[in-house]
Amino acid sequence: MVHPTLIARPLLAALRCSLLFCLGAVGSFASTQVAAQEQAVTRTARDADLKWGPCPPFLPKGCGIAVLHGDPAKDNVDVFLKVPSKSSLPLHWHTSAERMVLVAGELHVTYDGQKTAVLKAGTYAYGPAKRPHKGFCASAVPCVLFIAFESPLDAVPVESASK
Repeated sequence: MVHPTLIARPLLAALRCSLLFCLGAVGSFASTQVAAQEQAVTRTARDADLKWGPCPPFLPKGCGIAVLHGDPAKDNVDVFLKVPSKSSLPLHWHTSAERMVLVAGELHVTYDGQKTAVLKAGTYAYGPAKRPHKGFCASAVPCVLFIAFESPLDAVPVESASK
């Protein structure tokens, strides 16, 4: 006679595998349904369809922000930031970390406590959340920076000690 646990173990293992497979398939189907509704997006900094909005008032005149994906008031928003040539971005910080790639121009960025980094087109940069930083668009053409924010978009100016 075969002991019941010798039969039950392989049967239970097979049932567990089947259950996990079914749950995975259902989850995969559900995420496919959601993903199928969202449209893929491609943009360049020169797209005529981009809607450039104003930057916060403390940033230089002529600065613009174009939302590429997401909602600036919610998590995970991607933007282009356009900074006029030969203009400065005053010391400021963001609630979110920022992941950036310079698309055009040459941008000098200085984070508190670090040496100035020179970004040229194609350069990736990471800025920690709440770390004050400033910038200067050193090129003869506007600097265009792609930025991915994890948290809602904000920019908080740092008041100078001389005021």
